[in-house]
Amino acid sequence: QVQLVESGGGLVQPGGSLRLSCAASGSIFSIMGWYRQAPGKQRELVATSTSGGGSNYGDSVQGRFTLSRDNAKNTVYLQMNNLKPEETAVYYCYARTYVRTTYWGQGTQVTVSS
Repeated sequence: QVQLVESGGGLVQPGGSLRLSCAASGSIFSIMGWYRQAPGKQRELVATSTSGGGSNYGDSVQGRFTLSRDNAKNTVYLQMNNLKPEETAVYYCYARTYVRTTYWGQGTQVTVSS
């Protein structure tokens, strides 16, 4: 049974930082990463990483967010710096297997507010 366990969300002031973690189990994943969904908006890409080390970032987070991956632990870490109020959203861990089956975490709330 596949499980994605997220941690690290919370409340942070504008300009602050947070680190999200997602630990996956139950399969081997070719792609892991994060998406987010703000109220009233569509889910959007934050960042993803392949098992080979490639990464892909959403345009709005380039240069501020860093995704790292520990393949041995099936875990990804999203370091988010200089957070903005408009980035308040539920952040979802995403994982895709080599046969293209996708999985989502339950989501973790990130609130950027003073």
